[in-house]
Amino acid sequence: MTLEGTLRDHGFTRGLSGGHIATLAKLANEVTFAENEVILMQHQHSADFYLVTSGSVNIELHAPGFTVTVLAVGAGQAFGWSALLGHHETLFQVRARERTAAVRLPGEDLIRACHRDPNLGVEILSRTLQLAAGRIEATEARFAEMCGVRVKLQGH
Repeated sequence: MTLEGTLRDHGFTRGLSGGHIATLAKLANEVTFAENEVILMQHQHSADFYLVTSGSVNIELHAPGFTVTVLAVGAGQAFGWSALLGHHETLFQVRARERTAAVRLPGEDLIRACHRDPNLGVEILSRTLQLAAGRIEATEARFAEMCGVRVKLQGH
């Protein structure tokens, strides 16, 4: 499948116009990660936004002495949204759970594309806000669970 086809079918970018898909395809490249490979370290400058195409990654809270998985992200989902904030640190560590393939979009290039095309910018912003809200909800549920409180996630 072509990179444009992959983007057209991906859960994060599905429904974007053909022109927007073409714009993203010009910025993107395909990458793979080995099982257990740390892709993003907590507090690292976040440079890239990733669309998982196969495999999965763990979004983890990492501190000296422990690591807690907050959420697993699989094919059709995305991570690295901090890269869209420009010069922002990654909030969580991201580790490949298994061999994982993704489409990588350089954050600065994506930000520039969104500024050049406000319609693309609105779409990416809206989708990224939904992604961030999902991460907040998953983090809240995970920490509530650690405190012995069961939280029902919306949409489940």
